[in-house]
Amino acid sequence: MGLDAGAAEAAAGTTRPPATTADVDVDELQIPGTVHLVDLEQTAATQHASGSRDIILVPTPSKDPNDPLNWSASRKRLHLICLMVFVLFNGMALSVVYSLLVPLSSALGVTIGDLNAGTGYMFLLLGWALLFWQPFALQYGKRFTYLASMVGMVAVSFWSPHAKGGGQWIARNIVTGFVASPIESLPETSITDIYFAHERGTYIGWYAFMLAGSNYLAPVLCGFINDGLGYEWPFYIMGIFCAAAFVFLFLFMEETNYARESVGVVYDEASTAEATSPVKDKMMTSYTDSTSAPGEREYPPEKTFAQKLALFSTGKRGEKQPFLMHWRAWQSLRFLSWPTIFYAGFAYGTYLIWFNILNATASIILGGAPYNFKPSIVGLTYLACIVGVIIGSAYTGVFSDWFVIRTARRNRGIYEPEQRLWLYAATTILAPASLILWGVGAAHGIHWFGLIIAMVWLSICSCAGVTLAIAYLVDSYREISGDALVTLILIRNTMSFAISYGITPWLDGLGLQNCFISVAFVALAICSTFLPIIWYGKRLRAAKRETYWNEVKIRIAAKAN
Repeated sequence: MGLDAGAAEAAAGTTRPPATTADVDVDELQIPGTVHLVDLEQTAATQHASGSRDIILVPTPSKDPNDPLNWSASRKRLHLICLMVFVLFNGMALSVVYSLLVPLSSALGVTIGDLNAGTGYMFLLLGWALLFWQPFALQYGKRFTYLASMVGMVAVSFWSPHAKGGGQWIARNIVTGFVASPIESLPETSITDIYFAHERGTYIGWYAFMLAGSNYLAPVLCGFINDGLGYEWPFYIMGIFCAAAFVFLFLFMEETNYARESVGVVYDEASTAEATSPVKDKMMTSYTDSTSAPGEREYPPEKTFAQKLALFSTGKRGEKQPFLMHWRAWQSLRFLSWPTIFYAGFAYGTYLIWFNILNATASIILGGAPYNFKPSIVGLTYLACIVGVIIGSAYTGVFSDWFVIRTARRNRGIYEPEQRLWLYAATTILAPASLILWGVGAAHGIHWFGLIIAMVWLSICSCAGVTLAIAYLVDSYREISGDALVTLILIRNTMSFAISYGITPWLDGLGLQNCFISVAFVALAICSTFLPIIWYGKRLRAAKRETYWNEVKIRIAAKAN
């Protein structure tokens, strides 16, 4: 079946692959995610990082000036700023209610339980709506998707203070979750579009910092806004911020969708014949260029500023892509059966749960006896979480990239994605300790500074969960990460929905002390699952080797992003 026939079949509503792959050349013997990252002998005939003679660029960029991997440092930096602006203001608009549970409950006529349940529904839609948004962004363009999401958040922010009653509040959260959904997986995909494997952790760390930081900064601001202007204005001001962010993104955010014609590392065949290193012999043909003589191609010049403002992606060289949206959505559901992807989503969800428990109980614990904090002071305590996010993003960002390069050097230059998971060792101890300090400490009325320490520790763990889970998934299956990230978020947000829906009755049924003792032991058990993954992870990736390379070949044949 040719590409045109495959596209027609996809349009007819089937879930079969959109194209045949017989003419796509990749090495299917290579285990996905295992890459030659460090050129110890400095003889590999491929592109290396600037300023370093031994760090190999993974993946190898094309010679196209419009390839996002080839963008200048300043152009990449501007795009990163755009991503951070989107995440910051979208995330803040999502997090208005955390320090306002008590005043919102009386003003809107909604119980605390319904407010927390509404947050659960929002998280559920933040995940499941990606079955629409992520395929849409990969089909028609990430730029338009970012802009549409930001416009939606403006509208929801101005509606929110008028959503009175339990039913309307739940509806508000469902709509919010749908329009804000791209924040969950699209920025990570954009970062993967413009940065290489050896620097990806740092910039995913930036994303995690902004995502978690926005969730902690909003309660600080909104508590004071509520005290000074009333409960409506936290929503209105966030709506104004989102409108300003939309203007900035419209002017400066570029499209990063790019149909890549090769995967992994592409070596210069004329030079590889001289290679004699055992490592090079093993890894040299790990990934092969799917096209012949790419250097002889003619590429269009760099886009003009006006071309960069185009709302929709037209595909490389104006080529029309087959319609793949529903096929991509089905693939994201199929990936639930892939152990590596499922574990990444489970790890992400695990650490988000502790963040949700903190948000669901902060206003209740700090606003009640013996602390009796006003909403503004409850919000101010979230500054501790921002400190934790800074530490966590540095630990799993810059330090993480240094760590994986160091471990790759010790492994004869070969990088395995499981090497990054060793950084979970610290959070496996820190998460249950912070939950005990928060819940049991509050039950015994310890000094409020002890609770602040618990908030710092918990925010370090939540930030680590974001960065390490995403980096592990992308490192393992980079070429399908756009669709696999949807699977990760589906798992994570379904877990988040469950805990947001159940935390209030759990707390009421067991009380603070017993509830958090049980939560801490559950945390210790499930956070420790990184240990068997380190041991068996490569075998799990190898088990999906043939299926993975078939997925990659389908995307290359369809010229999909």
